[in-house]
Amino acid sequence: MGTYNLPRNVKGEGRILFIFTGKSMLYTVIGGGVGFLLFYLILSALGFTMAGIIAMAACALIGFLIGTMKMPNMAKFEFAQKTGGENIDDIIKRAIRFRTKGKKIYVYREEQRDESK
Repeated sequence: MGTYNLPRNVKGEGRILFIFTGKSMLYTVIGGGVGFLLFYLILSALGFTMAGIIAMAACALIGFLIGTMKMPNMAKFEFAQKTGGENIDDIIKRAIRFRTKGKKIYVYREEQRDESK
């Protein structure tokens, strides 16, 4: 008799430390690094080491959220209707690119052809 491999759920096997994907880990490290440079070093020099650690952890959490969260679909807000379901980091990248290119956006559309003729 032959063997049969049962299908299994492989979703999440590419994760690091269970909650981190590669992208979310990168954004967490970047957020923590920004928090370390901006808050921890300054606040620890002033004698507020614990406040610096909390601020650095908050920046790392913000980085994690940017790396993992998606924009929710909300019918009330126009920007959320257009960007609903997209990754937040993609939206931020697109906004930065829009601002650096002189606030111009180019959309290429194909003309619909009437093929019934």
